[in-house]
Amino acid sequence: MGAIKFKYVVDLHQLHTKSTSQKRKSIMIFRTLVLFLAFMVANSTALADQQTYIVHIDKTKIRASIHSQDSSKPWFESIIDFISEAATQEDGEEEILAPQLLYAYETSMFGFAAHLSKKHLKYLNQVEGFLSAIPDELSTLHTTYSPQFLGLRSRRELWTASNLANDVIIGVLDSGIWPEHTSFQDSGLSPVPSHWKGVCEKGTKFSSSNCNKKLIGARAYFKGYEKYFGKKINETVDYLSPRDSQGHGTHTASTAAGDMVKNANFLGQARGTATGMRYTSRIAAYKVCWSSGCTNSDVLAAMDQAVSDGVDVLSLSLGSIPKPFYSDSIAIASFGATQKGVLVACSAGNSGPFPSTVGNGAPWIMTVAASSTDRTFPTKVKLGNGQIFKGSSLYQGKKTTQMPLVYGKSAGATKEAQYCTGGSLDPKLVHGKIVACERGINGRTEKGEEVKVAGGSGMILLNNEYQGEELFADPHILPATSLGASASKIIRSYSESVKKPTASISFMGTKFRDPAPVMAAFSSRGPSLVGSDVIKPDVTAPGVNILAAWPPKISPSFLKSDKRKVSFNILSGTSMSCPHVSGIAALLKSLHKDWSPAAIKSALMTTAYTLNNKGAPISDMASNDSPLATPFVYGSGHVNPVSASDPGLVYDISTKDYFNYLCSINYTSSQIALLSRSNLVCSRKAVLKAGDLNYPSFAVLFGRSSFNSSVTYRRVVTNVGKSRSSYAVKVEQPNGVSVSVEPRKLKFEKLGQKLSYNVTFLATGGGKIAGSSSFGSLIWVSDRYKVTSPIAITWQ
Repeated sequence: MGAIKFKYVVDLHQLHTKSTSQKRKSIMIFRTLVLFLAFMVANSTALADQQTYIVHIDKTKIRASIHSQDSSKPWFESIIDFISEAATQEDGEEEILAPQLLYAYETSMFGFAAHLSKKHLKYLNQVEGFLSAIPDELSTLHTTYSPQFLGLRSRRELWTASNLANDVIIGVLDSGIWPEHTSFQDSGLSPVPSHWKGVCEKGTKFSSSNCNKKLIGARAYFKGYEKYFGKKINETVDYLSPRDSQGHGTHTASTAAGDMVKNANFLGQARGTATGMRYTSRIAAYKVCWSSGCTNSDVLAAMDQAVSDGVDVLSLSLGSIPKPFYSDSIAIASFGATQKGVLVACSAGNSGPFPSTVGNGAPWIMTVAASSTDRTFPTKVKLGNGQIFKGSSLYQGKKTTQMPLVYGKSAGATKEAQYCTGGSLDPKLVHGKIVACERGINGRTEKGEEVKVAGGSGMILLNNEYQGEELFADPHILPATSLGASASKIIRSYSESVKKPTASISFMGTKFRDPAPVMAAFSSRGPSLVGSDVIKPDVTAPGVNILAAWPPKISPSFLKSDKRKVSFNILSGTSMSCPHVSGIAALLKSLHKDWSPAAIKSALMTTAYTLNNKGAPISDMASNDSPLATPFVYGSGHVNPVSASDPGLVYDISTKDYFNYLCSINYTSSQIALLSRSNLVCSRKAVLKAGDLNYPSFAVLFGRSSFNSSVTYRRVVTNVGKSRSSYAVKVEQPNGVSVSVEPRKLKFEKLGQKLSYNVTFLATGGGKIAGSSSFGSLIWVSDRYKVTSPIAITWQ
């Protein structure tokens, strides 16, 4: 709370010079002000002492405890009443704010979110069944042509009428939705699925009539957000309803399940038919993200409600820093959702190219990385010395003339000038020139705005070595382009070494057939910090320069000065790749109704590919020296929807398997209870290995001095292909490790049959550098199928 200012101040010296009545009146005013000040200080201290906690409760114990007492109240109200009364009795007459309940969670997890003081926490520990209270945190959003690139248009097996007729509901947790967009129209759709229990909530500029047979539900969650920031949401900036004021949620929802829209384009670029991955799926929009982020308490409430509402797939293009699963709210809620048969797909994060940055890494979550398609928006930058470089931009305009070029670092008096931040550029040094600006600190289109305000005529965005050859196509408001790290290095040197440097930019529209996919430099990478026994991310999908639906009231560049209106916008991020996989998972769910989330995930992973459209290994935009990507960048590879629909074999995982995994990584009973919602005691007799989790990939850890040490893991595969089929194993050996499989052949007699095999990894070369890795693969091959699992060896 800020300092309290009073309009009137009492001058004590004046009390001696006033009449008796005046003195008494002044003293009364003074005492009142002192009492008011004391009250405000006490109240502000109490407020400062309180914050929002996500409270986890053992469902079995609390139910029994409440049943033995007053069962007329909901269990969460009984707990709130108890801790409130206990704290008040302890403090006597001292002012203490009552706890404020925000949400109760009963589906994907068990507990509640409440605004509590430290004294409330003290008495919460006395509640039978109390497990943990985790402070609320802020997550962030991980901010067409894709179906054709994925093979959904050229091979229509998954878009048959019978498959698309099935009712699958995708729950999208994001910044809301723009319901009037043509991507969400419902012509030709059957009635709302009978298993749907959700609602269409009313709110600011949103009514129940905004929902239809496509957008079947919409809710908004903001209690945690308002408590986190200590103020109400500004309704002049955002809508206190499911309506989207940022565009992100509209974009992701239409990517997953938007209807077919012909002649979709961005200001004439990327023209074609826009469609979601499963364009007949129903959408349930849960608005959990606001202008400054998304609080975990709101995200949990939405996930809990979505599962109860009846969604089949959950799509979350958001997250925070990696943390242990028992303290990761999304991991906890996702575990509960998975137990209910709901597949949860999450973005891996945009913290690449640095290693061990992958988020949402729980093994029951489908973790999605981002890569490019072969569609590009190329530009050409020509320097005064004749050198030419390829860039990328969505700017619509003519080629610039050859103009003076200035490096931002030399165009202002402060260090911020190199980033072209607000007010950092000197108009005298910029006017009529193309300015070369470094990426970072402020938004890419913001830099162009600053150049334009300072009188510049164009901009070149420079990548550093970590951003590599990653090229973003941005809707700039002046002639501008991005360039890769190698070109940027040359331009820095040229602009500072030549007396009168010049440059021109030309714009070449929409082009196809570039090598693709290529991994995005921003895409977060493994190995996972919190689950190193599992390769994360799981797969990659299109996430660079993705065209999808956009609210007409939000400028495509996010700049207030930009008055352009578009129905489709082009964005990049793992936020864009995640809904691709969510939509594809919905396709598989409709085709294989009896498949578990783990089976769907397995199908997507074991059929993913690792070669690009030119037949070469998938490369990485982040690197020039060693441009090939690895399983720590793309997981099992790029999703292949058609192959995933008929994978041959799947690796299924039960709830018990996940519990054994948690025991194997030495989680305590109380930590596991946060995920299981009840007490679970790990067996002391059983020898459990994390590597035995029936995962469709292999992550193996060896000490750097290991030599002739070995580890053996077991896997079980289920036949979902041909009833009678035989498979032989093929192994691509990782460097420094010998891999053997027993048995080497699997023979199935019927569908649904399960067979097991063991894999032994023997370290044949010691003296490895700590943190280094080598990679290989294990492939089961039949006359029809190739079931592939990546292998990642890490030397600790």
